[in-house]
Amino acid sequence: MGSMENLLTAQTSHARPTSLPRIALVGVHGFGAHHLINLDRLAAAGALKLVAVADPNPPAPGRLAEDVKIFHDLAELLSAGVSPDVVIIATPIQTHAPLGLAALAAGADVYLEKPTAASMSAFEELRAAAAAAGKSVQIGFQSLGSLALPALATAMSQGALGAITGVSATGMWVRDKAYYQRSRWAGKRTINGVDVVDGVTTNPLAHAVATALHIAGIHSAEQIETVETDLYRAHQIEGDDTSSVRITPTQGPRVVSALTVCAPEESDPFVTVHGTDGTAVFYYTEDILDITTAAGTTLQKFARTDLLENLLAHRSDGTPLLSSLENSGAFMSVLEAVRTAPDPQPIADEHLQWHGEGTAAHPLITGIGTWIERATAAQATFSEIGAPWARPAPSVDSIVVAGVEVARELSGENVATTLSPRPYLHPVTTLGGVVVTEALPLDHPWHLGAGVALQDVNGVNFWGGKTYRRDAGAYIWRADHGTVRRTASVDQAASRQQELLWCGPDGEEILRENRSWSWEALPEGAWRLTLSFTLTTAGAEAVSLGSPGSNGHRGSGYGGFFWRLPAVENSHIRTASATGESAVHGSSAPWLAWSGEFSGKPATLVFSAPPEAADPWFVRATDYPAVGSALAGDAAVVLAPGQALTRTITVTLADGIASDAQAAHWANAGKPPATQA
Repeated sequence: MGSMENLLTAQTSHARPTSLPRIALVGVHGFGAHHLINLDRLAAAGALKLVAVADPNPPAPGRLAEDVKIFHDLAELLSAGVSPDVVIIATPIQTHAPLGLAALAAGADVYLEKPTAASMSAFEELRAAAAAAGKSVQIGFQSLGSLALPALATAMSQGALGAITGVSATGMWVRDKAYYQRSRWAGKRTINGVDVVDGVTTNPLAHAVATALHIAGIHSAEQIETVETDLYRAHQIEGDDTSSVRITPTQGPRVVSALTVCAPEESDPFVTVHGTDGTAVFYYTEDILDITTAAGTTLQKFARTDLLENLLAHRSDGTPLLSSLENSGAFMSVLEAVRTAPDPQPIADEHLQWHGEGTAAHPLITGIGTWIERATAAQATFSEIGAPWARPAPSVDSIVVAGVEVARELSGENVATTLSPRPYLHPVTTLGGVVVTEALPLDHPWHLGAGVALQDVNGVNFWGGKTYRRDAGAYIWRADHGTVRRTASVDQAASRQQELLWCGPDGEEILRENRSWSWEALPEGAWRLTLSFTLTTAGAEAVSLGSPGSNGHRGSGYGGFFWRLPAVENSHIRTASATGESAVHGSSAPWLAWSGEFSGKPATLVFSAPPEAADPWFVRATDYPAVGSALAGDAAVVLAPGQALTRTITVTLADGIASDAQAAHWANAGKPPATQA
């Protein structure tokens, strides 16, 4: 039985109220106009009586019934002795808390439009006032009334999606200049020192964030460990119109939102639940739930419980509120993080296209759809995935050659657990500024620039993504992802010495690593990077270093040194004796050269093989561009307790397309002296 039916039944039973609930509406324009239409419907059904409205700009003559009183504001309405049972507040963000407090003080229950308040302190004041008055407050996140949500919760609890690895919110809307000129508070962070916090995350697409939090089971501020914001704007406003936000709870999977009102066209926003056995996509404005598993795809449209009906049912028979004040605490933590974050960074004109004229003009951020998709897939911020208009990702170190920053080292500590967090270099460039690494790409989000990774270390995945299992004969999701973290790093002139720990999912130390980076400029306008790493067992047991290849997946023996390249056109991959991906992949050769055009700019990378072992090259070009030196290509390497394994790789980076002779010269010159003939 729906909430309307519950309410009407309660009103005709022996315990029915002596009169209909008396409703007052504050704010009749904007979303208030939708409330008026809904009030007409419910009044016609005999569920309530609209007794008064308040707005400085009253509705058109004849719009309301003659017995509905009209006031300039809520204070005037309450002082006139109207005594509403429920006050609906659909006013600017900065007025939500003050008007909510006034309605509660007058003894009314409250329906308060989202967001709840413009600061966490104002939210806490509302909580205290509601508790003291013994009154109820419903927050206007209408999507939380969707009957798709309990259906999704059931599917998740019954394991239909497997283990949940993350929840993401995606929103791509279009808002023109007129949208931000409609009122003096639109797009503002503050007005005369009063918090407003009107941004894409907190207002137009706030439902996306609130719905994702609800699906993830995160309701209170106490359930949240951190909120990381990455805020931008294309419009000439104070607030954010394009943002990514990552919420890490105290328990459970992360929630990541990637939202914009600068899209090429408006599309239905949605929340995605990512599972090891499937995904669920909830289009919350349409109440459509799309679940995809190995068994196929089911798509179903659901009904929705109206939140005002739900509030009236709560007053009548104690039906739980679907969007209570108490359960908006998690969203308020997000709003507070946005409120206290640095001002959104303007997006440079070179990344924008404007469409339309005058107040109908709206900006389009180049490639915004792809950047949003990448952020949600990798559970990362726009900064971390390297959107060209975003702030550089925070780095722990950099490499400077000939006065040019040519590489940045990231700690990887914020990388999603399923991507095996670890330190990596990105971006790495030539001296001419051509970027030759990629991190967190959409095809393989666990590919992290240049670094060291292994997929099977005593059964622990230090590579990221699915794990290849011999017994399954396939890649499968397992809760087996490890973490590599730096414990020490010391620079010495043009080199860096580091200590790292490789720990399993339970925190157990499996490997200790000594890693060194060194760099130098070359006379030909190139520069050379040398990576040497030594892995040693951390405990008293032997440690097996394996790969999908050593576990039976032929041709997939990746692991050890790995370099993910960005998109490359006109690739020319070769060794001294082989040319092309298929011929070079799996071969053992002293050097491997890759030339091509990176975003239209020519560059060459020459990889010198490790002198310690004849490890085969791992090369991909057709599916994605990458080079690795496979230390466990088709057989695992077992380290006895206390035993160490060392590999040294040298990479020469140059602008332009190098000849084979030049590549061979660089490779030979880059070898440690002891290995040269």
